[in-house]
Amino acid sequence: VQLQASGGGLVQAGGSLRLSCAASGPTFSSNVMGWFRQAPGKEREFVAAINRSGGSTYYAEFVKGRFTISRDNAKNTLYLQMNSLKPEDTAVFSCAAGRRVGARSLSEYEYWGQGTQVTVSS
Repeated sequence: VQLQASGGGLVQAGGSLRLSCAASGPTFSSNVMGWFRQAPGKEREFVAAINRSGGSTYYAEFVKGRFTISRDNAKNTLYLQMNSLKPEDTAVFSCAAGRRVGARSLSEYEYWGQGTQVTVSS
């Protein structure tokens, strides 16, 4: 699976962005998907994950109620709708594909896309 994330940009605090992750290959629907982020000087961290059908979602505590992960298997695309953005959300966001439902560890994801930069100004 090859993954390509897009949709990042510069936004003011309180604003919204929608990230997309386009997957190539016929196996997108057989993978659980996740979003991770890495802020400057910090380790990459789990943001959200979704199961194969899109019926179950998992979130890091710090994004609950603000971010929504979704997928369109017909379009081979993963999304992350981000609302009420805060300056501390500034990071490079990356999408990943794995096997275990609800996985939050980087090591459980086999395929990674390049990141897309999200910058939130105060």
